[in-house]
Amino acid sequence: MPLENFGSILNFAEELESQDQEFYETLAGNPACSDHKQMFEQFAANAKKNLKTVQRTRRENVTEMILEPIKDFVRAPYCEVCQAAPGMTAKDALAAADRLEDRAVRYYTEAAAKIKAQPEVARALKLLGKKHTTHRDSLAAI
Repeated sequence: MPLENFGSILNFAEELESQDQEFYETLAGNPACSDHKQMFEQFAANAKKNLKTVQRTRRENVTEMILEPIKDFVRAPYCEVCQAAPGMTAKDALAAADRLEDRAVRYYTEAAAKIKAQPEVARALKLLGKKHTTHRDSLAAI
């Protein structure tokens, strides 16, 4: 499904952040991941904040929205099905979290480039990408 405009890019960002939040909350409750519980709780809290950032960005920039279509940007490369987090081993959970964070970094970086006609929105998307880069770095340090 193509991401053709401002609204579709931010809608998909909301979906990604909601999915991440749910996934990390589940991992935080998974006994196999107890060594990383605090990190997963922080990631879930950050996803909740990111969701609010996306929603605020939409509200604040909707009047400045340019109806210029966005070309050659689709959801497929960023769609990842999260496995059953409650039954994951810690190793599998960390690998899945790394894939999700990599996906988020790629999405926000590419989305910011596609929506550069709206600098405020592009800046917000880049910031979200940097936050996910921090998560990815935390996971790499384990």
